[in-house]
Amino acid sequence: MQDLEGNETHVHRKLLEIARQSLEAILQGNPIPNFQINDPELLHHHGAFVTLKRHDRLRGCMGRFVSEMPLYQLVIEMAVSAALEDPRFNTEHVRPQELREVDIEVSVVSPLKRITNPLNFELGRHGVYVKSGSCYGCFLPQVARETGWGKEEFLSQCCAGKAGLSPDAWKEPDTEVYVFEVDVVR
Repeated sequence: MQDLEGNETHVHRKLLEIARQSLEAILQGNPIPNFQINDPELLHHHGAFVTLKRHDRLRGCMGRFVSEMPLYQLVIEMAVSAALEDPRFNTEHVRPQELREVDIEVSVVSPLKRITNPLNFELGRHGVYVKSGSCYGCFLPQVARETGWGKEEFLSQCCAGKAGLSPDAWKEPDTEVYVFEVDVVR
């Protein structure tokens, strides 16, 4: 994730500021601010996920591995999407009154790398993306640290819980497993 190195503190602060200000505006019924961005790191096209938590409980997470828009714009879109469109929270989207207590985490993702041995990754360092036919799902690397799962459980939970596949689908030859790394911004 070399594009964010060097100027990390400033870039990280700016990403979180953009995400929070965008959420505040949308949740209060206002338009998203027009951010004046000059930082090359924020204008670069990266994939990213935005995770929202309240009191360490997930309130939304949305993202993309590839983006045709600058990073700062993707963060705006994914922050709003995580708050209002995460299907796991259809009846309980983030409300304006709880935003003060919501922690925002931005995960800027590296390109996906296909692995032939599904167990050939490092827990906590790599996230996984599993695909079989039209079914797919992913876990960010943080999920392994938060749950304490081993590699096989991590893959099985991703297959069953995220991709809608059988828990052992990752062992099947027609299932593709990819890994990726993230630069986490908190």
